[in-house]
Amino acid sequence: MKTGFFWDEQTFWHSGGNYALTVPVGGLVQPMVGGGYPDNPETKRRLKNLIDTSGLAADLDLRTAPAATWDEIARVHPESYLRRFKEMSDAGGGEIGLRAPFGAGGFEIACISAGLAKAALFSVLEGRHRNAYALSRPPGHHCLPDFPNGFCLLSNISIAVEAALAEGLTDRVAVIDWDVHHGNGTEAVFFDRDDVLTVSLHQERNYPMDTGDASDRGVGAGEGQNINIPLPPGGGHALYIEAMERLVIPALDAYRPDVIIVACGFDAAAVDPLSRMMATAETFRLMTDMLMETADDHCDGRLVLVHEGGYSEVYVPFCGHNVLQQLSGSQVSAPDPLAETLALRQPSDALQRMHSSLLDYLETLLV
Repeated sequence: MKTGFFWDEQTFWHSGGNYALTVPVGGLVQPMVGGGYPDNPETKRRLKNLIDTSGLAADLDLRTAPAATWDEIARVHPESYLRRFKEMSDAGGGEIGLRAPFGAGGFEIACISAGLAKAALFSVLEGRHRNAYALSRPPGHHCLPDFPNGFCLLSNISIAVEAALAEGLTDRVAVIDWDVHHGNGTEAVFFDRDDVLTVSLHQERNYPMDTGDASDRGVGAGEGQNINIPLPPGGGHALYIEAMERLVIPALDAYRPDVIIVACGFDAAAVDPLSRMMATAETFRLMTDMLMETADDHCDGRLVLVHEGGYSEVYVPFCGHNVLQQLSGSQVSAPDPLAETLALRQPSDALQRMHSSLLDYLETLLV
């Protein structure tokens, strides 16, 4: 079976506000040439273009999907929020929540984005694909049930998971979030439940600055089923791989999910404008390989990746291509043009030992 790749041209038409990075334009903040809203469509469009140009697309099963329905999104989001979102969308758009702007038709595009995530998950659970990738936009992992933020308007992964649970396709889901920002929205949806394990690796106090602490482990039935792994700026490739080996994989081994879903942001990459983590395209390939092996061990290889952040138009396509090549087992490569430079910029051995001592501490919190 090929790897499923779910995408839709309309998601590239989602528009945001007038920003210079995350600062609204106005006063002394000068507009940026070409628009400054970080979640612009080019990072995702250029990933799609790269897989077409390299020839990798021939080794994938490219599909689109229907939009998530009102009933499906209402399993996660209260109708009061959805009505407000829809009304603003019909009126031409605006900004809702915190740093969550959208243009006319934003509600419908967000439903398409959630629908791609749902279709990718269902295709794997129903056996049409061994694994799958959803090129979702706008992203979703920051969206709380009633409060969108951080460019996220609907909780794409949560909507997909709730639909799968409602239809009896799975009983135990693990969500691994390696976007550089804390997955506060997904955490909020499942914080008191034991049918979904949520794990977030993120740059500490990047965004949101008041969530993602390692001591936040879930409540009630969900106690111990939420794991936060806050990492220091500059951690680099070695820290991500060690954190996966020492914290993430053991958590998955203990939980034994039916399916693994990745909130797949590429903003931990070294050249991202919104982070300082120094990961590389090889980091994302290797993390994908590790999760594929774990999925083989526990859930017949069922692995789904849903695109989240990543704001370097130059580098995101190479990170994504590496992940998709690994998922599909294709021999078609797109060599990382920054590999040599970024290898030289990785943390020293002394700093890596300091990072390992942080993981020693985080391990004690998971006992």
